[in-house]
Amino acid sequence: MAKKKVKFMCRDCGYESPKWMGRCPGCGEWNTMDEEVEFVQKGPRGAFQHTETIQSKAMPISAIETVEEPRVETDLDELNRVLGGGIVPGSLVLIGGDPGIGKSTLLLQVSSLLANKKQRVLYISGEESIRQTKLRAERLGVKSDELFIYAETDLSKIHETINDVKPQFVIADSIQTIHHPEVTSAPGSVSQVRECTAELMRIAKTQNIAIFIVGHVTKDGQIAGPRLLEHMVDTVLYFEGERHHTYRILRSVKNRFGSTNEIAIFEMLQSGLKEVLNPSELFLRERSQGGAGSTVVASMEGTRPILVEIQALVTPSSFNYPKRMATGLDQNRVSLLMAVLEKRMGMLLQAQDAYIKVAGGVKLDEPAIDLAVLMSIVSSYRDASIGISDCFIGEVGLTGEVRRVSRIEQRVTEAAKLGFERAIIPSSNLGGWDYPAGIQVVGVETIKDAMQVAFGQ
Repeated sequence: MAKKKVKFMCRDCGYESPKWMGRCPGCGEWNTMDEEVEFVQKGPRGAFQHTETIQSKAMPISAIETVEEPRVETDLDELNRVLGGGIVPGSLVLIGGDPGIGKSTLLLQVSSLLANKKQRVLYISGEESIRQTKLRAERLGVKSDELFIYAETDLSKIHETINDVKPQFVIADSIQTIHHPEVTSAPGSVSQVRECTAELMRIAKTQNIAIFIVGHVTKDGQIAGPRLLEHMVDTVLYFEGERHHTYRILRSVKNRFGSTNEIAIFEMLQSGLKEVLNPSELFLRERSQGGAGSTVVASMEGTRPILVEIQALVTPSSFNYPKRMATGLDQNRVSLLMAVLEKRMGMLLQAQDAYIKVAGGVKLDEPAIDLAVLMSIVSSYRDASIGISDCFIGEVGLTGEVRRVSRIEQRVTEAAKLGFERAIIPSSNLGGWDYPAGIQVVGVETIKDAMQVAFGQ
């Protein structure tokens, strides 16, 4: 007879405890301990057996032969670059995003592209029926005999279907709806998500099948379930964007087969997602001509330089404590740059409200954007516009110096391609590379030098 066992598990880090606690000892978060009820079955295991793992033995590292990972490319160049050059057979890829952002649409399009290349794909839907999936496929123009649709949430039946169909690619939408028959907790719980992901990983590695799993996100934007989930998979992708806007950003935050922090930009249309090949032109398309508080920076997103507009609005405050708001930027970094302006340039910003925004919905977090953010604040504070053809690149230190940044040649080349006539960069970045034609490169050592170049005073 089965014996009932109750335990409490943290949904963030997976810490287990025999009793409930308000604060998790493992990660320190509050109210994350969920009750898990499991039944310990004595005797032989059930009908569902785990996939057998490949036996291996310890070997000296000098005796291990290495080969380059084979990849399967899709017709979406943006997705290929984010994945590091294509899909690696036997890999486990996790895609997270807000509800309705387009995760299922993207994966159904990818399934169609792979099926058109005579690759057998199994699309497992745990949230929709096969008819609902078929209706969405018709809207996207998806039709192929190599694409199989299967609506099921039982992992044992999913395993049997994978053995019968023998696909090269599997899409599981979503991991929170799939349940393991030997785990008695509810689908979506910490135990279920962990065990289902572990079993799918064993299937991927032993049968050399590339598996994509969809993960729901919490209100904080993190993938729901235990933090262990992101450590188990090979690649973690976040699908970002506003549902009220047509543009979507696919961001890589973990990739064992390529670089991280790569982004791909798509436009959501009635017929599906369309890749945006020139995102810099997209972000600068609606830039105002000669408006105060607007600057352009060449930011690196992975291996790609992207030009984006940074806008600032500085106005007198009517409160004792002025507001500091930032969209797409770290608010603490904005406060730090404003403190540098107050201390080094004598600007009285303590009585000013400051609102900083990155146009286009992109999130920037690299140090090379400091100079552009600082110059947009100065431009709005003085109500003086900056040249429409100027681009600012550089990190700002606490003493007001402008410090060197990486990959300066790629950044300036991207600015020259879009017609910018002048790039203001750190003086330490001037030597050792060839300047592109058609753009003037100006080196500055301090923020005072940058202001003299931008405003002529």
